[in-house]
Amino acid sequence: MRQLTPALHDDFVARARRVSRALSAHLADIGPIGYPRRSTRDLPLHLARIIVGQQLSTKAAQSIWSRVAEAAASESRPLDFFTPENTARLRACGLSGAKVEALLGLRFAAAEGQVDARALGRKSHAERAGTLTRLRGIGPWTADMVSMFFFRDPDIWPLGDLAVRKTFERYVGDHKRLDLHSGAALFAPYRSFLALYMWRIANNGPVD
Repeated sequence: MRQLTPALHDDFVARARRVSRALSAHLADIGPIGYPRRSTRDLPLHLARIIVGQQLSTKAAQSIWSRVAEAAASESRPLDFFTPENTARLRACGLSGAKVEALLGLRFAAAEGQVDARALGRKSHAERAGTLTRLRGIGPWTADMVSMFFFRDPDIWPLGDLAVRKTFERYVGDHKRLDLHSGAALFAPYRSFLALYMWRIANNGPVD
């Protein structure tokens, strides 16, 4: 599912009242929320872009990825550029040594069939995360992002993401019976969309 239906959005607004009136009002103001269109159906390339953007602002990540894509323009796909011989050129794009090593490892893993989208798509999120986090440079946050934005799993709750955690804390912080986990559980099995709302609110500020 790419977007909440109007009926599911109304259900979200109703569930949110059990967390706080403010959250319910903010979700009502935003309206049905959905995923952005996928930029690629190539899973290794999707992973490469996430690795490049780790711990960076969206603007900085886009800038560095543009340099990587330009440097790799002579290759049939950017992944083919991730070789030890191109380490210096990748570093010159603004990548840290750790990220370069992760990209080199990703190219090897892809060649070995370890990041096959069809095979991973048949796994649960926990199983998929277990496979992905065995790769260098891919931790739980990255696995969550892949399940959400590539596989469109509707029920990921990425508490490793600072913006999601801090934003939801504002709504459940004073609640006597709910915390970050139990509050989000009210929105299962669509917690990915709750995370999308938290990012929207964090970026634009709540509508009071």
